[in-house]
Amino acid sequence: MKNSKPTTKIIAGKFKGKILELPSLDVTRSSKARLKESFFNVLQFDICDKVFIESFAGSGSIGLEAISRDAKKAYFVELDKNSYKILIKNCKVTDPNKCQTFLGDTFVQTPAILENLRNSSDELILYIDPPFDYREGMEEIYEKSFEMIKNIKNENIFLIVVEHVSTLEIPEVLGNFQLQRTKKFGKSSLSYFEYIK
Repeated sequence: MKNSKPTTKIIAGKFKGKILELPSLDVTRSSKARLKESFFNVLQFDICDKVFIESFAGSGSIGLEAISRDAKKAYFVELDKNSYKILIKNCKVTDPNKCQTFLGDTFVQTPAILENLRNSSDELILYIDPPFDYREGMEEIYEKSFEMIKNIKNENIFLIVVEHVSTLEIPEVLGNFQLQRTKKFGKSSLSYFEYIK
């Protein structure tokens, strides 16, 4: 029997139904369908013409869903080489011209991307989904993610979303960003931060 690879589908938009490959589940976990659906229901048409940045991208399923729903462009950052290869494949089945991928450390690459877009007239949506399982060297991952948000100087951020374990205590304020709400989906939650005007 053939070993079937894990996959997911794009939920809506111009690439609806396209099948995306997922990295092996011991390396990354795919954002659950219900959580992904809820996230895009919240954003609805706000995704249109925004620039989407997916840190810890894995298969890129969130950013590619954004492209399917008319995001202007998506940046993806992924550290794991095998996940990165899958990410490249997935970009090719959607719109590779709108995808920019980076192989490397999120905490180095994401701030560099943001700095690069700081004077852009585009509004940015940043999606941060740190690995859940505290593998070797991963214990500090949420702290480092919060620290990264605190250091963001961009005023053109429309929204920052952190996907995290539901048991995590989320700060009300991180630098220039205020927690608006947290939505729970069993073990995973999404926390939404907006720029404090």
